[in-house]
Amino acid sequence: MLLAVLSDIHANREAFEAVLAAAESAGAERLMLLGDIVGYGADPEWCAERAMALAEAGAIVLRGNHDDAVGNPSVSMNPTATIALEWTRRQLGGRTRAFLAALPFKAREGDCLFVHADASAPADWNYVLDTGDAEQHLAACTTPVSFCGHVHKPALYCTAPGGKVTHFCPVAATPVPLLPQRRWLAVMGAVGQPRDGNPAAAFALYDTASATLRFLRVAYDVEKAADKIRAAGLPASLADRLFRGR
Repeated sequence: MLLAVLSDIHANREAFEAVLAAAESAGAERLMLLGDIVGYGADPEWCAERAMALAEAGAIVLRGNHDDAVGNPSVSMNPTATIALEWTRRQLGGRTRAFLAALPFKAREGDCLFVHADASAPADWNYVLDTGDAEQHLAACTTPVSFCGHVHKPALYCTAPGGKVTHFCPVAATPVPLLPQRRWLAVMGAVGQPRDGNPAAAFALYDTASATLRFLRVAYDVEKAADKIRAAGLPASLADRLFRGR
């Protein structure tokens, strides 16, 4: 089965639509959304409604820290994220709030584990930023392959012979065979707010039959998404960073 794996949509309708169209064009048979449907962007209700419809059609949709924070006012975030979160709460209806609050922290499908953040403590929202973090994540996994988001930068980690964890910077569109003698963690980049210097929306395709992974990038209408952020009265920095991918 060909899985499309995406994370950190962050209420960016334009990026979300572009990735869904690219996944469909590539022949993806199932969607895996690893959380942070909302936060930062100007279309939280639309993105939550779309994610809900996808879940009803069979997609796996997980909870991210921004989704979790919608119903948890005690969550502490940086000032910009807090402003966006308070605005987001006012945009969401009761149905989408309930949907976000009910999302699971993780899901297992076959030989794969899907989670928003570090699998060793999914509700603590720890980042997987280096090989030490990846080792902690992999130690908590019982599957040979796992996927997470949260970092907004694509990365790939695996266990080498002897158990040492190795880090790779994936090259977009280059197929990577996930060899069965190793254990793997694929960190998705962000759909709606990339932070690796590339403004294009990020996602991945994983072929479960051949155990082959491809990280992909999709251009979208950044200017439209940024204009909507400014028009909503959200911090201008949230619009500006979309152009930089930072």
